[in-house]
Amino acid sequence: MSDLNWRLAARSLKRDLRASDVRALFIALMLAVAASTMIAFFLDRLERGLERQAGQMLGGDLVLEQREPFSEELRATLEQAGFTLSDQVDLVSMISRGERFQPASLKAVDDVYPHYGVSHVDRGNGVEQIASGPPPGEAWADPRLAQLINIELGDRVQVGQTELTISGIIEREADQSGGFGSFNPRLMLHTADLEDTGLVQPGSRIEFELLAAGPPAALAEVQTLLAELRRDGVDVRDVRVDRPQLGNALQRAESYLGLAGLAAVLLAGVAVAMSTRRYVERHLDTAALLRCFGASQYQLVTIFSLQLLGLALAASAVGALLGLVGQAVLLWLLTSFLPMTLPPPGIMPLWLGIFTALAVLVGFAGPTLLRIKQVSALKVLRRELDPLPPSAWLVVGVASIVFGGLLWLYSGSLPLAVALLMGGAALLGVLWLVSSMLLNGLLKVIQRLSGGSVWSQAFRLGGRQLARRKQAGLGQLLAFSVTFFAMAMIVLVRGDLLTTWQDQLPDDTPNYFAINIQPGERDAFEEAVAPRVDTQSTLYPMVRGRITGINGQPPRDAVPPDARGDNSLRRELNLTWQADVPPGNQVVAGQWFAAQDEPQGFMNEVEATPAGRDAMVPISMEDGLAQRLGLSIGDELTFSIGSDTIATRIESLRSLNWDSFTPNFFVIFPPGVLESYGHSYITAFHLPDVEQGLIRQLVSDFPGVSLLNVDAILGQVREVLTQVTRAIELVLALVLLAGISVLYAALTASRPVRAHESGLLRVFGAGTKMISRVQGAEYALLGFASGLMGAVLAELATAALYLYWLDLTPRLHVGLWFILPIGGALLIGVIGHALSASLRRQAPAASLGLLGEA
Repeated sequence: MSDLNWRLAARSLKRDLRASDVRALFIALMLAVAASTMIAFFLDRLERGLERQAGQMLGGDLVLEQREPFSEELRATLEQAGFTLSDQVDLVSMISRGERFQPASLKAVDDVYPHYGVSHVDRGNGVEQIASGPPPGEAWADPRLAQLINIELGDRVQVGQTELTISGIIEREADQSGGFGSFNPRLMLHTADLEDTGLVQPGSRIEFELLAAGPPAALAEVQTLLAELRRDGVDVRDVRVDRPQLGNALQRAESYLGLAGLAAVLLAGVAVAMSTRRYVERHLDTAALLRCFGASQYQLVTIFSLQLLGLALAASAVGALLGLVGQAVLLWLLTSFLPMTLPPPGIMPLWLGIFTALAVLVGFAGPTLLRIKQVSALKVLRRELDPLPPSAWLVVGVASIVFGGLLWLYSGSLPLAVALLMGGAALLGVLWLVSSMLLNGLLKVIQRLSGGSVWSQAFRLGGRQLARRKQAGLGQLLAFSVTFFAMAMIVLVRGDLLTTWQDQLPDDTPNYFAINIQPGERDAFEEAVAPRVDTQSTLYPMVRGRITGINGQPPRDAVPPDARGDNSLRRELNLTWQADVPPGNQVVAGQWFAAQDEPQGFMNEVEATPAGRDAMVPISMEDGLAQRLGLSIGDELTFSIGSDTIATRIESLRSLNWDSFTPNFFVIFPPGVLESYGHSYITAFHLPDVEQGLIRQLVSDFPGVSLLNVDAILGQVREVLTQVTRAIELVLALVLLAGISVLYAALTASRPVRAHESGLLRVFGAGTKMISRVQGAEYALLGFASGLMGAVLAELATAALYLYWLDLTPRLHVGLWFILPIGGALLIGVIGHALSASLRRQAPAASLGLLGEA
């Protein structure tokens, strides 16, 4: 590549900076980089911050659990990868004070605890926020344990073979669990006191946990190790698996914010394409002169490519700087709403923004730029010898391939990218035909307007001008339709996401779980609770059982290698029986139990002979568990309950609403099978603040019932959802800004044509007011048709996204069909009318002089 090409490109770019189309192209590229970089920076920091806060709920970025102490070799590997480690031991033991005894769940923590967050503890001076556990020799009890054995601060309790001083009452643990692994009241102590208790003995039921905190790079580095640990039976947990309520919200938020970034990139690409078209048309004469001076086709393409590359790099630098500053401003505005401290920005979003801008330039501007290659030297003498514009399908095809690659990059899903790309290509063909029919129909209706009012005349003239430039008008219609579609889609998804989250956690979401309700206490408990709570779930019977066989094989041999360490194979499951599908459950495969599957057969068989227990019992399994274990309809499972075994066959799979904060079960039996086994009941209810005295009454009247307060979990989930909502609203503003850039680029690119038409109208006697009304009417017609097409696209696209990406229920947005066409007419009409103001003041001779450029 010769220095001459570089010099010509640089001089041409310097001269062209004064041209409106180059300024429009620069602004479009700058906005593309600014929007994509700002969103990437913002999402990168917000996602890492949200996951860090979600890690607080789990106790660390990575949690390993097994029944044996972890090896020093594993500790060294994790520390070398960049993790900070904290040990935690969970076990159950009897706690006593004087003549009072109570089973309790012991939680032993070390000096590193907690990795994230603080515990809320009352040490005698009110509730304090403490970023540590109890020191050696002391223990903290939860309020229920303190009430059950009448503990006060300073009392000593017997734990195994040692005594500990109660120095605090825990109101909220830093890593409070939302599961039901322990139904007992809790006592927190230091790991240094474990040996003195004498409770850690061979064969004891103890869970050793290793909590690790570290950067995402450390977690990525040990993925192979984690897979091996899972196969060896170690329970490996992260926020998306262990916290489904929060995990679903994060996944939907990430999907939405990524979608918003794609919408901004698409809009910027459309703006670049429209600006490039005007840029190429203006440089055809220059290219013809260069051909006269001996420039080859290769040199022409090289010179103008270098010019656009220089423009793109300059716009990328400015846009990246604006994106970096913009995300800092966004986070500054959010400081009062974000109680967490976000990590500093990384470098990857910066390169991603610049790469996106260059990809958009190549994909959306490249085919149009090739038109310069076909310029003939004869165009210097005969201006009508313009090279044919590139095929519309070539332009769209290249742009679609580039956008599909960006879609893959942003979404991380190749099947989704291919599906959307193929669907979009088919839809674009249909859209072209429908848009042409819509524009023809609209123009026919306008021409039939009767009346001699000035506006009737303006709309007829505006319609005729659109009809004369039908192909150009159709191109603008498609561009504006895509713009309105992208903007409307982001607004619709944002509204439906927020509605879903609000429905997910309404004000009366259960904040207490009651567990271990005995059959003899069921009616009395329900009578005590029902009049004083806002909502209450069904009282579900619950039996503990373990999977001991799958299709005649040991469970770990029958499941995929990655599922051998699944927690469902390592512990007892909570089983229940129901005649009907529980609320929040939906059968997605197979059939629910038929009427004949109920009491008439199974209970008689169970009670008759031990051999009767081998009869196949139909069960319903949660589809997520079935997928993890590689199970499907017809697979056979053996459950061990006490000393008995029950052979079962999967008859249906269910999807569960894990976001509901109500009892859910992986496995449900039909009635008449489990009733003869020892069982208890579980329920969830929402207790208003004014009725908190009921808890003390329930503890007194039903001492064997475990009451779990999940207000802390609800508070953390609501806090995260609030932060995500703020982020969504701000990202929405960025997408709208990208949409406005499309309108600006499209209207700027059409200025010569409209200047020429304005000059002709003036020659034939039209005044400034008449020209103003005609231009306003033309823009309004274009905006109305674009809004209507945008509404169609938005409805179809949101329905597909809800079903296949965001896991939401599709819905019809009736208001969209009124707001978007009318809003499009007003928006395009006002912006186009404002940008054409200088043309209406221009002399006819100057306007007609642009004929060659039009």
